[in-house]
Amino acid sequence: MKIELPQELLTLLDIIRWSASQFEAAELHFGHGTDNALDEAAALALGILRLPADLPAVWLQSRVSQAERLALEKALEARISERKPVPYILGEAWFCGLSFKVDERVLIPRSPVAELIEAGFAPWLEAESMTQVVDVGTGSGCIAIACALALPNAQVIATDISADALAVAKQNVAHHGVADQLQLLHSNLLVELPESGTIDLIISNPPYVDAAAMAALPPEYRHEPASALAAGDDGLDIVRRLLPQAAHRLNDHGILIVEIGHGAAAFEAAFPNLSVTWIDFERGGTGVFIVDAATLRNAFLTE
Repeated sequence: MKIELPQELLTLLDIIRWSASQFEAAELHFGHGTDNALDEAAALALGILRLPADLPAVWLQSRVSQAERLALEKALEARISERKPVPYILGEAWFCGLSFKVDERVLIPRSPVAELIEAGFAPWLEAESMTQVVDVGTGSGCIAIACALALPNAQVIATDISADALAVAKQNVAHHGVADQLQLLHSNLLVELPESGTIDLIISNPPYVDAAAMAALPPEYRHEPASALAAGDDGLDIVRRLLPQAAHRLNDHGILIVEIGHGAAAFEAAFPNLSVTWIDFERGGTGVFIVDAATLRNAFLTE
């Protein structure tokens, strides 16, 4: 479907309002940075015009040039006709206040663990004393890079089984200037890491979507790599392998943080004797647990 902006739409505000109405009429799904049509329309328009998200309201009355109208029409076609998420259209997503290159080789960053990183993982760890962090399933590298910038004393290893994802992460590592602090490693979870027992923190946002949810995904999510979403019938295929691997590699005071979305009930059913703490986030988000090295070792290294 070709999108043509009506000629009577003159200002940026006109176009954002009209676009939001079109998004509602098309019954788009929101969830890659916004949760409503108006915010989505603003994010798309401001991004295409290379304007900041906090643009003062007075500038919304600016008139849009013909070249800008054409660029906006092309972006609206991608969003409405292709149901492509806004970050893929723009080639950029934000996480922890940082800009990351994204395309359809990687998930769009949206994890609530950003809140933990910004807090330096307090109260569970002391940021100043952390020397080794591993991000499992790094994708765009957003979690690993944010950790490197928040924890200047730590060396960070970011693993991923996807060479395509690591290629995107490499660009983001270079963009943020953390190559001396962050190593990208092609690995199936922690397989390529030695059983060192020296890691302070293992953090992961692995695939966790169960089979029923995969079958019901809105079209927007089908632009993302299925291998970064699907995790078997109950969504725990990856977590089942990660837990014992983490038990071997964390130091005595180390912790594992894993995001599993809406899979808390399935996790507790699968691991009824594993005591984990579910994290409450001030800015929203669920399904992230934390577990310490001693608990993991008792559960997986004494069997």
